[in-house]
Amino acid sequence: MITRLAVIRFAGELRKTVQQWRKRGQKVALVPTMGGLHEGHLSLVRLAKKHASRVVVSVFVNPAQFAPHEDYQSYPRNEERDWHKLSGVHPDVMYAPDASEIYPHDFATRVEVAGLTQTLEGVSRPHFFAGVTTVVAKLFLQCLPDLAVFGEKDYQQLLVVRRMVKDLNFPITILGAPIVREPDGLAMSSRNTYLDGVDRSLAPQLYAVLLDIAAGLASGRPVKESLSRGAARLENAGFKVDYLELRDSETLMPLERAGGATARLLAAVYLGRVRLIDNVEVA
Repeated sequence: MITRLAVIRFAGELRKTVQQWRKRGQKVALVPTMGGLHEGHLSLVRLAKKHASRVVVSVFVNPAQFAPHEDYQSYPRNEERDWHKLSGVHPDVMYAPDASEIYPHDFATRVEVAGLTQTLEGVSRPHFFAGVTTVVAKLFLQCLPDLAVFGEKDYQQLLVVRRMVKDLNFPITILGAPIVREPDGLAMSSRNTYLDGVDRSLAPQLYAVLLDIAAGLASGRPVKESLSRGAARLENAGFKVDYLELRDSETLMPLERAGGATARLLAAVYLGRVRLIDNVEVA
């Protein structure tokens, strides 16, 4: 029997619900999202269901991770559509708190991770990771899950959350989920809805270029030359490159060669006003 997906708005109610599950010996998973749900998010729920008997999906557009000039006000929001999408993959609860439930008027604490946040996205968006780690820490404490699932498209974020969990001794396992792509290779993202027709047709070239660079690096091509040529290809195609880097997949330290270490190729680019990120493993 399939039951109607419950919506919870308050941390106290969520905590009581999770406590009831725990009394029955049930394992609990959390899938944090900012809504604007697509197949990538739904894949996180499916993965969570494989590892836990109960799944909570949070839907909260976190103001703390947006700079004043960014798209907080226009970020895709449609709770009813998100609810219907989630209903199709059957989590147990949709946790959709108001901003005041996460950040009361006297809220005065931030959670920050050093090191991993001071490169790549942390250079381009210095405000971003403190907002992410603070809200994720709050969601963890409000839900108290056994595990949480994050997508690998936001690869640096995944590493930062793992570091926070390790450093603060959260008794939570963090699972990374593979990137889900459109048929033409574009990594699924809520912000893809911002792309106009022309830019949408160009966007898959980011993934194509990353694959070509990764193949070249795996065959022994020099890193500096490969990255320079890749950036030039993207710029010539109409992208503005924010960064294109080869990094260690655990420390995010720059790599001078692809061999001998697990490597990740990470990129952030602009198409018009839309910022796209993507990454691929270099075997």
